[in-house]
Amino acid sequence: GLVFRRRPSLSSQYRFRKRDKMMFYGRKIMRKVSVLQENGEPPPSLLEADLTEFDVKNSHLPSEVLYMLKNVRVLGHFEKPLFLELCKHMVFVPLPEGQYVFRPGELDNSIYVVQDGKLEVCIQENDGSELVLKEVLPGDSVHSLISILDFISGYIKPFKTVFAKAAIPSTVLRLPANAFQDVFEKYPETLVRVVQIIMVRLQRVTFLALHNYLGLTTELFNTVSRKIHPLHQFLLPNTIYFIILKYFLLKLHISNFFPQDPSLLDDKVNCLHVPAGTLVSKQGDQDVNLRFVITGMLHVYQRNIDSEKETCLFIIHPGELVGQLAVLTGEPLTFTIKANKECYFLSISKFDFYEIMRQQPNVVLTVAHTFVRRMSSFVRQIDFALDWMEVEAGRAIYRQNDKSDCTYIVLSGRLRSVIKKDDGKKRLAAEYGRGDLIGVVETLTYQSRATTVHAIRDSELAKLPGGALNFIKRRYPQVVTRLIHLLGQKILGNLQQVGVSGHQHGVYFSSSKWDSGNPASNLSTVTIMPVSDDVPLLTFTLELEHALHDIGKNSVSINKVLLSVSSSVHEYRLSSWLGQQEDIHRIVLYQADTTLTPWTQRCFRQADCILIVGMGDQEPSVGELEKMLENTAVRAQKQLVLLHKEDGPDPSRTVEWLNMRSWCSGHLHLRCPHRVFSRKSPEKLMEMYERVFQKPPDIHSDFCRLARVLTGNAIALVLGGGGARGCSQVGLIRSLVETGIPVDMVGGTSIGSLMGALFAEERNYIQTRIRAKQWAIEMTSVVKTVLDLTYPITSMFSGAAFNNGIRKVFKDKQIEDLWIPYFVITTDISASAMRVHTDGSLWRYVRASMTLSGYMPPLCDPKDGHLLMDGGYINNLPADVAKSMGAKVVIAIDVGSRDETDLTNYGDSLSGWWLLWKRWNPLATKVKVLNMAEIQSRLAYVSCVRQLEMVMKSDYCEYIRPPIDEYGTLDFGRFDEICEVGYQYGQNVFDIWANNGVLEKMMSDVQEIRKMNTGDVSLSVCCQILSCLLYSFQQGYICSLRN
Repeated sequence: GLVFRRRPSLSSQYRFRKRDKMMFYGRKIMRKVSVLQENGEPPPSLLEADLTEFDVKNSHLPSEVLYMLKNVRVLGHFEKPLFLELCKHMVFVPLPEGQYVFRPGELDNSIYVVQDGKLEVCIQENDGSELVLKEVLPGDSVHSLISILDFISGYIKPFKTVFAKAAIPSTVLRLPANAFQDVFEKYPETLVRVVQIIMVRLQRVTFLALHNYLGLTTELFNTVSRKIHPLHQFLLPNTIYFIILKYFLLKLHISNFFPQDPSLLDDKVNCLHVPAGTLVSKQGDQDVNLRFVITGMLHVYQRNIDSEKETCLFIIHPGELVGQLAVLTGEPLTFTIKANKECYFLSISKFDFYEIMRQQPNVVLTVAHTFVRRMSSFVRQIDFALDWMEVEAGRAIYRQNDKSDCTYIVLSGRLRSVIKKDDGKKRLAAEYGRGDLIGVVETLTYQSRATTVHAIRDSELAKLPGGALNFIKRRYPQVVTRLIHLLGQKILGNLQQVGVSGHQHGVYFSSSKWDSGNPASNLSTVTIMPVSDDVPLLTFTLELEHALHDIGKNSVSINKVLLSVSSSVHEYRLSSWLGQQEDIHRIVLYQADTTLTPWTQRCFRQADCILIVGMGDQEPSVGELEKMLENTAVRAQKQLVLLHKEDGPDPSRTVEWLNMRSWCSGHLHLRCPHRVFSRKSPEKLMEMYERVFQKPPDIHSDFCRLARVLTGNAIALVLGGGGARGCSQVGLIRSLVETGIPVDMVGGTSIGSLMGALFAEERNYIQTRIRAKQWAIEMTSVVKTVLDLTYPITSMFSGAAFNNGIRKVFKDKQIEDLWIPYFVITTDISASAMRVHTDGSLWRYVRASMTLSGYMPPLCDPKDGHLLMDGGYINNLPADVAKSMGAKVVIAIDVGSRDETDLTNYGDSLSGWWLLWKRWNPLATKVKVLNMAEIQSRLAYVSCVRQLEMVMKSDYCEYIRPPIDEYGTLDFGRFDEICEVGYQYGQNVFDIWANNGVLEKMMSDVQEIRKMNTGDVSLSVCCQILSCLLYSFQQGYICSLRN
């Protein structure tokens, strides 16, 4: 087969520039010079946008050619002869200020591109007032896709309410629509392609934007259409009605008049009868037919965006078509079609329709026109304002402090928002995936852009100017409600992470990881690449695909695309088909080759996230493909995944893997079943995984954990501080495991950091309990405690004995080597900030997180020398930190001190000798006075009380507090008793969760909860060689997805 090759366009030369190579070598040199930065700042390409997309000053092309090239992209790729043919028709039009480019009553038959100056596109309201829809700056255009389609279909209409004028003296390039007719005559094979692209843009930009994000439904269509008797249609030659009706008349033996060969329709048309109440097609269906109503009628419905309720959009009467948009675009059906009354209709499948069009291409114009005339005047007006943008990876759509004049909607791809602080440092603010709105807050509030947003990968956006948004709000006030709902969700999400972003507590991630947000938010595509040839990439992909099935029930892996054509005119077809896979499936996996082939480059360009897969027991060297990946400055987030054998050793030397890969923002360890490392042939492996796919995956497996992380469904366990009361957390872990709740991330403070680290290392309750109990017994040793006493300048104890106890538990284990991702909280008294440690020496940071003031000296951070103390002073239950690191649900176990108001009032001073006498004298009245450890524990609770209240009220947190108030902070001698209390309480809590549906909600996919796109479309996933037919309208070709 022929590997798909992308023909370089005029703009592709800017993709990988010398600047990117300079960045690569500069970063390489810096890593050798400064070891301190090995895990510090991200590679510059991750947070920096490229230059503007069309750099007119530095281009060798004239500005008019460059601008025209940019604006005819909306109609797809044109080869050089076609583009030059279009350029012959360009007309330069100088405009003084206030001069009209076009006005109501004039024919709508041109594309206008601004070369210099500024135009205003306006709309005339019913009361005569004028409203500016958008401003058009140099390089941008004024056109309507609907108008272009009308023109080439032979249905030219005048402007009714839209007009454009020069806001300042300007020069405009005018491209008459008849230029396209000349091109179609010389190159007839381009006609159908252009019509198809126009229809795709209308569906993905106009309808997706206005329906999915602004909530408009019936406003988009003419609900009343003129009824057409079928027999009248035979008067219109060369139309689909003509062909279908003649076939229908032939079947009924009514007419023998056929100017064309009726054999064209043999075995392609079916006459169907459906009774009243039949569901003909469902919204989201992939297998779509073109239907022509003979008698009766069909009702077309669309699901409301915020509910399951459906609204009737329009009715299909006899003589009319339905299904045109889905058939022409190849996209899933956006409507539901029902027969509320008995109905007869003719039906042609999508594939048969393509065969007809190959022999009679003009039929596509009539079919497209029958759909376009359904559109309301409002859609025609707004089509002038809505723009479709294709943004290459690295390009900025706007920069910080730019004027806010529009809102962007992500149709496909991924973008990153970066904020530049006053000190010049850049920080990742957010990432946006399919369906997200960008810049809507600034546009509505007329504020300057707060961040710079650039494309991580090649992306498609819909651009909605501020003027058009105001027009829509005035015309349809219900849109305001929709926007308030969207903004409310965004604000609520931000409030729930207050403090994590660094505003409240001065949060500082000790690993200096640039991505402190959720890296898996709204991922659509994941590329899987190997470190070396030894990595079992096929079985890894299949295991991950199997695990993803348990989450979204809807994933697909695409291993390689082989095309029977190499012409770059079909690039858009492959891109469109891959985009459809993202629409249909919850997540799409791309398996790269082991070398930098064209397919591997395609995988990188399509990636929201890249998994770099290596063998954990091999040397941590950087593979050749990785070096090439860094050299190309790919901006997608990269995660290192290390594979380990089931019966192999625990992870080690992870820090070496990461130090060689500054481009990796995180890592995961996967313990793999033996079948992953099978050396069977690919055919035998596929047979084996056919059987594997018939069984549900083990939700506790590491592949399922990876699947939950990638889909934003991770479950975090967060353990709070509270001294010996933390022993109850071991019992709760036991009940958690027995209930079957998986844990994908562990975090803790103080005693919780110790218990959490043990569980993250062992992953089973028995070993966690044994090691925790051994440590608790050592804590009760009076001899070691006395021997550790020191002169109390900084603290009562030197900390050496405590250090030895912690080090005996964890030895020299690094946080990076734990099986489950782990973080620990400390208080940095040098920088007055909360520290979140996700790498480094495990025993040191656990010890630092348990350092009570006055008892032990602060621990000096080996990285920067900052003094670290008990994390309980700043965040005793860090559920918010776990949420910010990607958890969907956080199970938070609180064992901190609670209010006690029955303490003894001992006056203004207190003698320790008096307390000692009261405690030892059996005849003395007992007094209740807090000891030093209890005072420290209570201080931690008081300082975090507001943060704790926010965590308890948040919708992502499941708060648990076992009944352990009677136990003291230093009651480690009662380990078994406290542990049993936690176990019994956990059993009761988790039983209640199971009965109330909490567990079911916890395990459900986050996108199923807030699903707002197409219906429950499912595509069977390939456990065998997957082949999919992609149809060209001129020539069929096969796209095979092979392993």
